[in-house]
Amino acid sequence: MHIVFFGDQHLASLGGAQVSMRLQKQYLERAGHTVTVVAPKMHSARIFGWPNPFDLPSIPITLDREYSMSWPGQRTDRFLDRAFATQPPVDIVHVQADFWGAFIGHRFAHRHGIPVVHTMHNRVDVGMAAVTPLHRPALAVLNMWRRSAMRGIGQTVAGSDGWAFLRGLAQGASAVTAPSGHFARRLEQNSVFDRVDVVWNGIDDELLAPILATRHEREPGRPRFVWLGRMSPEKRLLPFLEAVVASQVDADVEVIGGGGQLRAAQKIARGHSGIRFAGRLPYAETLARIAESDAVVQTSIGFETQGMTPFEAAALGTPTIVSDPDIADELRGGLWTVPDASVPALADTLTRAASDIRAGEAPSPLAEVGEEFRQSSRTAAMIEIYERVLADRHGAADTLTT
Repeated sequence: MHIVFFGDQHLASLGGAQVSMRLQKQYLERAGHTVTVVAPKMHSARIFGWPNPFDLPSIPITLDREYSMSWPGQRTDRFLDRAFATQPPVDIVHVQADFWGAFIGHRFAHRHGIPVVHTMHNRVDVGMAAVTPLHRPALAVLNMWRRSAMRGIGQTVAGSDGWAFLRGLAQGASAVTAPSGHFARRLEQNSVFDRVDVVWNGIDDELLAPILATRHEREPGRPRFVWLGRMSPEKRLLPFLEAVVASQVDADVEVIGGGGQLRAAQKIARGHSGIRFAGRLPYAETLARIAESDAVVQTSIGFETQGMTPFEAAALGTPTIVSDPDIADELRGGLWTVPDASVPALADTLTRAASDIRAGEAPSPLAEVGEEFRQSSRTAAMIEIYERVLADRHGAADTLTT
């Protein structure tokens, strides 16, 4: 098959969706398929050195030039059609975007009569509420943009909230997937799509193997906690650091990642010698740090459509302190749960986890979660969906001809 990924951001940029798409591309190509990636051109000097004729004309939208935006319209349509004119025929468009990348991908598939599999990575309503107090008018504008950009694709979907936005995106899809059971249930309950396939984002089998081979059980002692992710409000880094300071927990705390809240985080941590900011690290090194830690701390609530770090931790045999009850349910074990969203509750849980670790009584993640999280199994599951969509398309075509 020739599969075309559409993303909101370049695969060289920071983000869980981008990590997942890089792995999917690698494992699909290993299985003998062709994968083309379409995303906005990246303007950061940190970009990987790969040439890609399908990088869309774009403008940077963040001060660090990490993230970009491409406008969905006729100019972008013409750019893509020229780029694909000399390429093998496309069998599947796989949209893994929630905004401009989704519009552009659906427009391309609609123009060329190609079936779409749409992976929904984003709780748009929660994400918008986390970054702006004006999220309701912002969502209304977003829905107007969606109706304009996707005019003529599927049925017109009214509404101005986050679920209306996702329902509108799903109108152009033959299949919709979600990276967790809890997000899939919410999509179905809110009539985004009748049947949502659950396909977790995975972890690279080849990176996992050597880390597991060299991993040693840590002796009980001073606990080592690691928090990793984008430093933005919905990830709740600042409440975590406030909880570390309030609890005065006797532990080493490593924060991995970057983003707009770095200075605020450093201000909270000032004077607490146990907190270290590691910055952004390569994926393999990040996994190694998870394996070396006693616990990963996951603090976002209601935002994550999967929340990859607890699953990465489970695959590496590291337990997690989990704030989101949906993620806790999906992990099914190997964790400490934070009872509510308050800083005191998180502080108490950190203290409890540190005590369990020092006593050698930390919970162990379920082995089956780690096995199910391997990218090889996730790619096999996605290929089945591609084949089902193509079979349904061919079956419908045969019915029409007869």
